[in-house]
Amino acid sequence: MRNATNIDVFSSLGPTAEEICRQVERILASEEFHAPKRARNFLEFVVSETLAGRSGFLKAFTIANVVFGREASFDPQNDPVVRIEAGRIRKALERYYLVAGQTDDVIVTVPKGGYVPHFEYLRDAPPPPQNEPENARIAYLAQQAHPLPEVLAPTLPAGRGRGIGLPAIFVLLLLALVSALFIVGGVPVRTPPPAAPVPTVAVEVFAESSSVDSRADIARGLRDDIIGQLAQLDEVIVVSHPSTGDRAAAADYALQGNIQMDGSRLRSVARLVRQTDGVVIWADNFDADFRAQNKLGIQANVARQIAGAIAQPHGAIFQAEPAIIARSALKADQDAEACTPAYDSYLQTMTAQNHSVVRECLRQATQRNPDNATSWALLSLVYLDEVRFRYRLGTPPSAEPLELANASAQRAASLAPDNTRVLRAVMLVNFFRGDIDKALAAGTAAYAANPDDVEVAGEYGLRLAMSGKWQSGCELVSIAIDKNAGPRGYYAGGMAMCAFMRGDFEAAEQWSRISDLDCNPIRHLALLSILGAAGKMAEAKLEQDWILANAPALMTNIRQEISLRLQRPEDQERVFAGLRAAGIPVELPSGG
Repeated sequence: MRNATNIDVFSSLGPTAEEICRQVERILASEEFHAPKRARNFLEFVVSETLAGRSGFLKAFTIANVVFGREASFDPQNDPVVRIEAGRIRKALERYYLVAGQTDDVIVTVPKGGYVPHFEYLRDAPPPPQNEPENARIAYLAQQAHPLPEVLAPTLPAGRGRGIGLPAIFVLLLLALVSALFIVGGVPVRTPPPAAPVPTVAVEVFAESSSVDSRADIARGLRDDIIGQLAQLDEVIVVSHPSTGDRAAAADYALQGNIQMDGSRLRSVARLVRQTDGVVIWADNFDADFRAQNKLGIQANVARQIAGAIAQPHGAIFQAEPAIIARSALKADQDAEACTPAYDSYLQTMTAQNHSVVRECLRQATQRNPDNATSWALLSLVYLDEVRFRYRLGTPPSAEPLELANASAQRAASLAPDNTRVLRAVMLVNFFRGDIDKALAAGTAAYAANPDDVEVAGEYGLRLAMSGKWQSGCELVSIAIDKNAGPRGYYAGGMAMCAFMRGDFEAAEQWSRISDLDCNPIRHLALLSILGAAGKMAEAKLEQDWILANAPALMTNIRQEISLRLQRPEDQERVFAGLRAAGIPVELPSGG
């Protein structure tokens, strides 16, 4: 979206209150403003309060009480409704200005980090001739150095590109870019190595069953919203029109689906197909009810879920066998970055075989290019997994992996001390080494460098929480959950501990059961403590039996494993008390 705070072609004088009100009315009346009713109420409220001079009162508590009817006991840490609706408003405004509001004079935004709206004029300089409005838009795009990607060009409305001609603009920009790449101060420079390939996704129109009524064209609208969601992600390239010949055939994946109706209920069935062999690598159903939400809200919500499920760093596209990815990278002797997709995929599967292959890929990558900080940081995390996930990976107890993880993290930090991925590795390694001050200092630096990185925010939040700073830490973990940070089950486990520590055993159990419990013994141990504290002995016995069958050594090292993760003795004792209530003997600390 055009951000008025970052673009210098806006007028220094802001729009009047009357102009702002007219613009908000125009936005709310537009079919291209995809926001549910309560998000619209949110926008109207924050605008009216700001115009009335009360922007200082636009806090989560105030909005939750006035707009959403929450009680005085509302706690933004446990109820993220305001953050969620603010995110919806930002995305809906972004879509509106990209689709319907391109020529609007007044720009309305809700900047991240707060809930106070911002208003600005959009005025190009120099002003375009009155009979050539399209030239202004093309000039603006060129001036901002954001040319439309070729793969999205077919989605432009008919009639765009008249005037000076969009192809000519692209040719000029391309020539300027080539000149900049090859000549710096008159001296030719070496062409950089090619980056690792980015997966491409062709989004097909969802089929409609004969029972879908005129409330639709929901299938086509859903497709448009999915394209909009995917286009915002750096991890994939979206091909909007799979019918355009070779471009669709060259796509790595095709997203297909259909829409079914049963009375007021709607079901969206989606599947992701690998084009090379036709294998369905992901499929899921998404249900909605027209009595609870309007068509546009349903489209936006389902599209967001589908895009997150397939294209986030831990989504279905990146769940291909990491061993295949890693071996391909090694065989081609590519740049060190080629191991990164294998690492992202390994995080989702986390098997002993995939761990070994990814570790070898990164080890060879650091040998080929010893100055690549990212490879050293990822290698550090892979070594660390042999400590924190040793029961899942089957690695023997040893001090060596932690020493290797620390050495790799230090090497990464010496090469790129301000890199967020490096800082994340430094944070985690020092946390498990017991140097909490150094760990949190690195986490603070990483979060300050890029607060929009949900992976950094979530991991930093977990370290804060496990260090005893539960309120601030759990707030960040909650944000990571809201923004579909992955793997989702990892952060859901963190939310389970947040609920457990405040004594909400029901919420703790719910979060724990939706987290990744299938293969992670530590997660089963946490749920065992939660169930013991809640007095659910039968369910606790099932968790105990699973651990004894799949990770019996964990039962003899409970105090060591919990102490490795929770830094405060009082937090450790809460977990031990739950385990004892479930009938698990936990020895007292030495000297106790």
